[in-house]
Amino acid sequence: MATGLLLSGTIAAFLTSALPGQHPSDGFVDPPPDKIVIKIATVNGSGCPQGTAAVAVSEDNTAFTVTYSDYLAQAGGDSDPTAFRKNCQLNLIVHVPQGFTYAVAGADYRGFAALQPGAKGTQRASYYFQGSPNTEYRTHPFSGPHHDNWQATDSTEWAQLVWAPCGVQRNFNINTELRVAAGTSAPDKVSFMTMDSTDGDISTVYHLAWKECPKH
Repeated sequence: MATGLLLSGTIAAFLTSALPGQHPSDGFVDPPPDKIVIKIATVNGSGCPQGTAAVAVSEDNTAFTVTYSDYLAQAGGDSDPTAFRKNCQLNLIVHVPQGFTYAVAGADYRGFAALQPGAKGTQRASYYFQGSPNTEYRTHPFSGPHHDNWQATDSTEWAQLVWAPCGVQRNFNINTELRVAAGTSAPDKVSFMTMDSTDGDISTVYHLAWKECPKH
């Protein structure tokens, strides 16, 4: 099994190499013309109560977006003691056209953080296919003082992609998490972190890579 997702400051260059028109030796093929279908099988977690998460697939089948409407962790002040950690476990059913397989090549996370001096925040994600013994974790720490948008990117090199088995449907699981710790900040001050973007959309974009299954 591959070593998994690598952290990267930007995903733009990687995505360019994954788009149509590249040399076959790169390992990528044009996204298949038939639409893929991605549906949420189950959603569990304090960061995504029932009815607060949705999935949309891009027109070129190279990405899908998970949108949230209630995903915030906080600590300090009069915060609920259980509010310091929020998570969301997505179990996705992915149907792909015959003869193709896919892997999640990267993920872009965006949010807003208001961390007091001495406070800490963490965004974490894990990725695995149903039935696989391996789970890949990536963690992004943040430190106060911080009062601004935040962004984190997980990306994967071609040789390290973990592909869905050819000819077998395996649900894909993504577990995201936000944590906030008051640390040494003033006890009456609240720190929080949300998976959010500047325009108000609470969304995460997952980028797909495609390849053809071996012909028998």
